[in-house]
Amino acid sequence: MAKLALRMNHVYKKFYRGETFGSLRDLIPAAARRILRQRSLNQREAREFWALQDVSFEVEPGEALGIIGHNGAGKSTILKILSRIMRPTAGDLIVNGRLSALIEISAGFHHDLTGRENIFLNGAILGMKRREIEAKLDQIIAFSGIEEFIDTPVKRYSSGMSARLGFSIAAHINPDVMIVDEVLSVGDYAFQQKCITRMREVIKSGAAVLFVSHNLKSVSEFCRKSILLERGKIVASGATEEVVGDYLNRSRDRNSHLAEDKAAFISRVSVRNKDGECSRFISGESAWIDIEIIARRRCSRLSVTLYIVNEEHESIFDTSTERLGHGSVDLETGEGLSCTFELHLNFGSGTFHPSVLLYRYDTETEFDRQTPAGTVYISTEADVGGVVNCFPSLTRREIRTASHETVATPNQEQSSQVE
Repeated sequence: MAKLALRMNHVYKKFYRGETFGSLRDLIPAAARRILRQRSLNQREAREFWALQDVSFEVEPGEALGIIGHNGAGKSTILKILSRIMRPTAGDLIVNGRLSALIEISAGFHHDLTGRENIFLNGAILGMKRREIEAKLDQIIAFSGIEEFIDTPVKRYSSGMSARLGFSIAAHINPDVMIVDEVLSVGDYAFQQKCITRMREVIKSGAAVLFVSHNLKSVSEFCRKSILLERGKIVASGATEEVVGDYLNRSRDRNSHLAEDKAAFISRVSVRNKDGECSRFISGESAWIDIEIIARRRCSRLSVTLYIVNEEHESIFDTSTERLGHGSVDLETGEGLSCTFELHLNFGSGTFHPSVLLYRYDTETEFDRQTPAGTVYISTEADVGGVVNCFPSLTRREIRTASHETVATPNQEQSSQVE
């Protein structure tokens, strides 16, 4: 059996809401205030908050494990425990080999030192020896793309320059275990592609990677297996596509519970290609989005609006049954409506979320909304960025001019005619 790269075994982590006191000097005046207010000193149990509860997983060398979940689910707590930033309340963990944590990637910088000096400082903090840093110095500087400013104090860097340098240092440690937390959005598009390529090289070299991100496309691309956290507990684990599907279903269930008292609600949304339900598409492919709604009470003049948002939750496309010339619909109690939107997904590479709104235009009444109602991952055959894919092509030709020929200017031509 292969040696495990890391393991978390029945890990718990407890925090306390409100004030905590680390010294007698802080505790005595706080206790006096509570006595005067006739409040109980024994309030610890009421303030207990379990950030993690019975979390267990394993990662083998050369494997990437994704961790997904809503904000506050406990993802960052796991990473901080593995990075030894904090200790678990209960349970144990094993990390075999050198660990590199890309969490706060420029947190160890000294702002009065230059970029070059900070490479040595930050590299030492991350466990690199001076000889190792010297051997990789030129690679780190070249990867960061800030060669021109490498001997400038970091306090004069922009936040983007600091982040680029921090990622470059951490990415060249050659770790046995790498922990990554939402850092692949560093810099511009070209630098992000370099980061992604470097991450693939790290995984291919045999390092274990723990990858936390809200970008479900990145998680799906890097990780074959994932876990889903909810309120500090693992609620799903297994193949990434299945876990992502579970995550989206739970989001939709949460939205449907909120719609229990509504007169009409969205009962089903699915995305498919010509072969059936699907979440991965090549840019330009056709997709069909099936939507079903049900009326709990009689409703008049309903329209179904379909809109698509990107990872930043910005709306990039929208249409509706009414705007496409199909008018509105009246539904009696218990009746339903099924409709299908056909789209050509001329998007750039990225993750997009179809969303659905049940709406009445004339009274501006919103009956129900699901956002996201699904997720599609778009890849492009050509390397293009941005939201829209314009399917570019390029024609190139070389222009040569003979160096010995003299090209007459209009003024020269005019003067010769006068003569």
